Amino acid sequence: MRLFGDPATSAAPPTAAERIRSVLAAAHSMTVITDGLRSEVRHLDGGDPMGRLHLHPSEPGGHAEHRPAIRLEFTDVAPTPVRDRVRARVTVLGRLLTPYSDLSAESGAESTCMEFERAELETAEGIAYVGLEELDEAGPDPLAAYEAGMLTHLLDDHHDLVTLLLRLVQPQPTATVVRALPLAMDRYGITLRLEERRGHRDVRLAFPSPLDDVEQSGAQIQALFSAARRRSHRNTLPA
Repeated sequence: MRLFGDPATSAAPPTAAERIRSVLAAAHSMTVITDGLRSEVRHLDGGDPMGRLHLHPSEPGGHAEHRPAIRLEFTDVAPTPVRDRVRARVTVLGRLLTPYSDLSAESGAESTCMEFERAELETAEGIAYVGLEELDEAGPDPLAAYEAGMLTHLLDDHHDLVTLLLRLVQPQPTATVVRALPLAMDRYGITLRLEERRGHRDVRLAFPSPLDDVEQSGAQIQALFSAARRRSHRNTLPA
């Protein structure tokens, strides 16, 4: 039973489209494959490459076979030193409508137009395919650009609070858990990675309500800590 004011321990994750937009918004580099050439684009500086890459609906026919295919690859890596740090891989596939331009923030080149075929999100749960309409309707998570700094700050300066959050995990972790680290944070909650002697598992802790802005994150995180302290206090009361 969930007690009033306590967070759920199975917060619904972001949709695949939201996750893709968030990975793109926080990306600092990507791999571009076109005309059989593979190049690394760095220094995106956390700027969503979709701002310089215009995606257009796929047109039936239209001599698509004469347009160079392009593949954009992004890797979402956890900012904390967890096991298996790759959280997701995102691939955007399509064909070029205009000559490819360097999409890095340092480049002054004009934007590139791309006929969109599909976007793919690969996680430990499998591969999800997202269409252009769904991708356009989704927005990046409001914490996407700040998540890395928030998680490293929590781990480096407040590791005792990470341990406190374990009180919210149900069923309670056993002695097989040798380390707990913050893995991810989004508008819906915090994900902890529980590393065991063999393997690991992830647990999501829901915020009281989804965030609309990064400025709301402090109060929501404190609400989780408060709920964990209440749970700890109840566990120490005499029967």
